[in-house]
This record gives sequence, C-alpha cells and structure tokens, in this order.
Amino acid sequence: MTQTVVVLTEDTLLDTDVAQIVETYAGRDVRFEVLVPADTDHNVLQEVVNDLGLLDLRRLWHDITNPDPDERAARTEATEALRLSLALLEAAGATADGVVVGDDPLPALTQAVSNHRAAEVVVVTSPKLLDDTLRRDWASRAREALGVPVLHLYTGSSIVG
Repeated sequence: MTQTVVVLTEDTLLDTDVAQIVETYAGRDVRFEVLVPADTDHNVLQEVVNDLGLLDLRRLWHDITNPDPDERAARTEATEALRLSLALLEAAGATADGVVVGDDPLPALTQAVSNHRAAEVVVVTSPKLLDDTLRRDWASRAREALGVPVLHLYTGSSIVG
C-alpha cells in the first residue's frame, strides 16, 4: 500500500534536498505531497537575530532592505517554488503532487496529514537560530500537533534539525 509523506518547504527544494528525501524513503512505496507557503509576513526582528546568530550578513542585508511581498507576488513565488520542487522530485523517480498554502502552514499541514493519512512529515527549512532554539520552528510545532514522525532537514545540507 502506498504511503503519503507530506513535505513542507519554505522555498524551492534543491537537488541535495530531493536526493536526501528520496534516499530516506528508498525501498518504500511512498508518494509525496509538497506544501509551499505563500509567505507574506516576515518578522524582520526575528530574521535579523537569526541572520546575526548564523553570521549570514548577505541574508541580513536582504532581510532588512526587502519589504514583505504582497499577496500576489508571494503566491507567484510559492507557485514557482512548488513547480520546480515537483519537477525535481519527479526527475528523481518520485511520485509527487502539491499545493501552495497560506503564511502559517501548520493548519494546512495538519489538514494534509489528515486528508492523506500521511505516515510522516518532512520539513525543509534554512537554519533559524531563534526559532530552532525556542522550538518554535515549523518542525517542532508539527511534532507537537500532529502525532506522526517529523523529519527536519536544513536545505542544501545533510544536517538534520
């Protein structure tokens, strides 16, 4: 029987992310349901703390100088991230589908896990020092709410959160 694994990603999955996800579920009959939030609400103070903590000065400058995208731009960006992520998963031999969800992805994630009777969740994000330390990141929130295993991957690396 095919199991569903829900993948929540804040951006386009990278080749390394896809390879790690597909490898994790190799030998199992799974399909992936990918969720990408249309992020329109950035907490600049929180992002600045994260960027400083990780010494990511380029990202710090970006976060300070770029205002929140409007709804249309955020949805367009998320739709493109979803399209590219699905293409990469399918190119790796995986079966995948997905949707763009709202700013706070937890309600949509909860609904997707319930609707698809998902066996597991994979959350792919960049490191977020403050959120990760305080356990307010998406993966920690999902672990508290869902009752299924949640794997937290940091995009572009083999680090598991």
